[in-house]
Amino acid sequence: MTAPAILAEDLVKTFGDVEALKGVSFDVPTGTVLGLLGPNGAGKTTVVRILTTLLRPDRGRAEVLGVDVTEDPMGTRMSIGLAGQNAAVDENLSGRENLRLVGRLTHLPSAEIKRRSDALLEQFDLTRAEHRLVRTYSGGMRRRIDLAAALVHRPPVLFLDEPTSGLDPRSRTDLWGTIEALVDDGTTVLLTTQYLEEADRLADRIVVIDHGAVIADGTATELKGRLGSTVIEVGFGDPTNVARASEQLAPLGAISTEGHQLRLSVTDGAVAMLATVRVLDAAHLEPLTLALREPTLDDVFLSLTGHAAEEPTPGEDADATPAPGRRGRRTRTAGAGR
Repeated sequence: MTAPAILAEDLVKTFGDVEALKGVSFDVPTGTVLGLLGPNGAGKTTVVRILTTLLRPDRGRAEVLGVDVTEDPMGTRMSIGLAGQNAAVDENLSGRENLRLVGRLTHLPSAEIKRRSDALLEQFDLTRAEHRLVRTYSGGMRRRIDLAAALVHRPPVLFLDEPTSGLDPRSRTDLWGTIEALVDDGTTVLLTTQYLEEADRLADRIVVIDHGAVIADGTATELKGRLGSTVIEVGFGDPTNVARASEQLAPLGAISTEGHQLRLSVTDGAVAMLATVRVLDAAHLEPLTLALREPTLDDVFLSLTGHAAEEPTPGEDADATPAPGRRGRRTRTAGAGR
């Protein structure tokens, strides 16, 4: 049996009184994408920092390409790339100068540095801005140059820690296309995200993590299948009616609520929709909205955790983990070139 490209086994990490990880385990087969899905504070970034040698676990085992990351951190860094929530490139250098610096740190020959820089600047549509200082780049351009820097030394394993957080929809979609192209070329990717659409589109498998523990593991289709084939959404003007409607509709399927809205997961959408209307009418409950749709990963997360996956807050770290210093941030994109 082929060993996984990434292995996390019973990872535990605490920071003072905060138990960031409570025995997290998963693996990522070579050439696939694992989506690590969860809200702020779930433990996603802590997992990534352990797997990329920036943190040591209190307990458990972490391997990349069969190498124990705690026993051989330098060897691990040579085979990985990391692009995080905030660009780790030097704002006072140009885009090309940043790529050249990373190439030197990873001991690439000068000719190879130039070839890789040329190719990556073209691939990420940065050729026209290659001589501009990075501090003049837009948010989307910074994310692209950060990802390009992580790829200079051709790492077979790539860690993306909420790479599209804060990007506008167009920039996010463009970056998704770039990630898909990398995977098509054989790169193994671990992607942490709060965007459910992102995990649905990119990930071959999804691990849902909340409060430092894995609460679900499967493909997007498998996770959605846990909710039934369809979802009925009922919206009310008065939140007290949500509680009343929940009691009345409970026999029809699995129910989750959020604010003024109720979600009913069912296996026979058309029949259940008619039954829902009859039940609400008999209970004299008049909804403001009533809709029938296919389930999404948002429904899955809400049903598993009791709360929605939160939108990221710009500039806010996703976990309780202390942010690494500048040297650690450079190391994560440059490999083990020190």
